[in-house]
Amino acid sequence: MTQSPPQVALITGASSGIGYATALAFARQGTHVAAIARRADRLAELERAVNALPPGHGDLLPLAADVTRPDELHRAVQQTLERFGRLDIVVANAGIGHRGSIADADWSDLETLLRTNIDGVLHTIRAAVPAMRPTGGGHIVIVSSVAFNLTAPYAAAYSASKAFVSSLARSMRLELEADHIAVTDVLVGRTHTEFNERRLGAGKRTGQGVPTMSPDRVAEGILDAVRHRRSVIVLRFFDRLIVWANSLFPGIMGRLARRQYQ
Repeated sequence: MTQSPPQVALITGASSGIGYATALAFARQGTHVAAIARRADRLAELERAVNALPPGHGDLLPLAADVTRPDELHRAVQQTLERFGRLDIVVANAGIGHRGSIADADWSDLETLLRTNIDGVLHTIRAAVPAMRPTGGGHIVIVSSVAFNLTAPYAAAYSASKAFVSSLARSMRLELEADHIAVTDVLVGRTHTEFNERRLGAGKRTGQGVPTMSPDRVAEGILDAVRHRRSVIVLRFFDRLIVWANSLFPGIMGRLARRQYQ
């Protein structure tokens, strides 16, 4: 019997946090990984970590690229095809946060957030889908947030960017059905990563009392979503409560968010 070739996953924002953990998790199970991030030095750390895995791990292709630049994403996909010959899985993970007043925020901060969280996902999908079609199917994972439906004073730009990508996931799921490409919307709750420290804006960095999870847990959830072709995943009961409360009690949740973020 002819053995199927290893699957190939392309992951954006792979130099730290959820992206880093997801790249390791895919490589550990034998999937080849094209890891995209702006910082080549951090990608080198990831490559060393993958090479230190037990025998049978997938190969890692580090690709320094900026998701806000469509030409760099197209080039990264082409390099992935040249190295591995196929593309099966895409994890659109690169993103950044923001806190502060919309009216008073520096436009450069808002523009960086929108170009990264929205344009970055669009560029990733548009570069990857034509390369996925020849394999007869595949899977796109969009990393969103439990804040996607939150009334979010002082975190409005971030919440709106995640509302965009979650809406995009729902629409793309139907658009790509004929191509046998599944789409998963991952609604992530607070995770212990560099994300909070790197957040843009002048809003205060709080979060006391909100439970955090490890990026490894998110990575395992992503692998499970791909394995079972899930449409939407929320990893913890606490996060399900957040999504539910955002939907049913937006005013109350908005006031709670205002106390935390103002």
